[in-house]
Amino acid sequence: MHGTSLITSWVGILCLVIFVVGYVCIAMEEQLHINKSKPAIFIGTFMFILIGIYTLISGGEGASAALRAEVKTLVEEIAEIFFFLFVAMTYIETLINRNVFETLKYKLVSSGFGYRKLFWLTGLLAFFISPVADNLTTALILSTVLITIDRTRKDFLVPGAINIVVAANAGGAWSPFGDITTLMSWQAGKAPFIDFFFIFPSSIGGWLLTAWLLSRFVPDEKPAFDANKENAVHMHRGARVVIGLGVFTIFSAVMCEQLFHIPPVWGMMFGFSLLSLFSFYLQRFHKEESFDVYTSVRHMEFDTLVFFFGILAAVGALHYTGYLGLVAAGYDIIGATWANICVGLVSAVVDNVPVMSAILKANPDAMVLATGAPKVDQWLFVTLTAGIGGSLISFGSAAGVGVMGKLRGIYTFMAHIRLGWTVALGYIFSVVIWYVQFEVLGWYILSGPKP
Repeated sequence: MHGTSLITSWVGILCLVIFVVGYVCIAMEEQLHINKSKPAIFIGTFMFILIGIYTLISGGEGASAALRAEVKTLVEEIAEIFFFLFVAMTYIETLINRNVFETLKYKLVSSGFGYRKLFWLTGLLAFFISPVADNLTTALILSTVLITIDRTRKDFLVPGAINIVVAANAGGAWSPFGDITTLMSWQAGKAPFIDFFFIFPSSIGGWLLTAWLLSRFVPDEKPAFDANKENAVHMHRGARVVIGLGVFTIFSAVMCEQLFHIPPVWGMMFGFSLLSLFSFYLQRFHKEESFDVYTSVRHMEFDTLVFFFGILAAVGALHYTGYLGLVAAGYDIIGATWANICVGLVSAVVDNVPVMSAILKANPDAMVLATGAPKVDQWLFVTLTAGIGGSLISFGSAAGVGVMGKLRGIYTFMAHIRLGWTVALGYIFSVVIWYVQFEVLGWYILSGPKP
């Protein structure tokens, strides 16, 4: 097995060192004045170059074939995420172009809501939209709303950004297609479809505690509102159609996965094609020259997409060298419950997708009943912790990375760390709720045997 042999090899150790150094550079982007995508893409590509050199030196067609297969699989996974984000970001930029968020801001602020009410409203929307859509798209949309409300008040924007990230990740954890990790667990047959909804109490409980603590740092004031100036804000032609197309795009992505068993990105790209045709329609028949879908594409933050490529490639290299396999091996040492708690902590540092993939492939004995059936309570638990654990660090989840891109220079790694204790307490509270509900009361399974 390549994973076991490379851990103690020079290439395995060197890859681990490079990953740690690169991670530190990413975490200190504010202090080093370097865009996080630059060290991410370097370590992601360089680590596999080193593995290639090691494979070439050590020889053997089998090793070369294994490396090629690993990289091809990784490229496929990255491409799906890349184009999924590409479409999501294009829709967001198009909604900005159509003045949707400015209009939403006007409606929220003109309603007389203060910063704290706006804080709670955006959090609630994030929690209940992400199970239907996905946590990244939800976080991108609501962080855009957040910054259109007020671009200067960091005492509102930073807690609000953390709140959106935590709410989006927690909301996505209790839906079978709200997060990639839940989808992976469901498709692997680790729990019935309906049982995922029993994670809801843990998800909302942890988020509510974090939100309540964060709300104490939000100013008890109202945003400045000039009625004479703001009255002129309105949505441009085609805005409602774009919103409808966005909803249909999400529906198409879900249906592609659920009905056709093809990657959700196919539905996203279909939605992109519809948006492209609609932009042509507005230009051709309504002379809306300002609306071109490729103009929206040019306004996208491609450094965020490059960051995803780099960090997923780097994590893939760690997976290939065998380090992620050690996470699954820990189940035999400390038991399923404590190991699953640690998975949440690991997912804050390492992307939760390869971590969950390693656990699913290993299928530890601690996660299997004597009958050979999966322990549904523990598989739901690791789905929960892997989903919400990414909120512990700003770029521990796709939602966090997306919000960092939207609130550049405001929502940063250090800004998150200063209030990270609120997220940690929410994480602990979610674990406690799960334990009481699942292990003490046994309220979770509608069908199938209980352990």
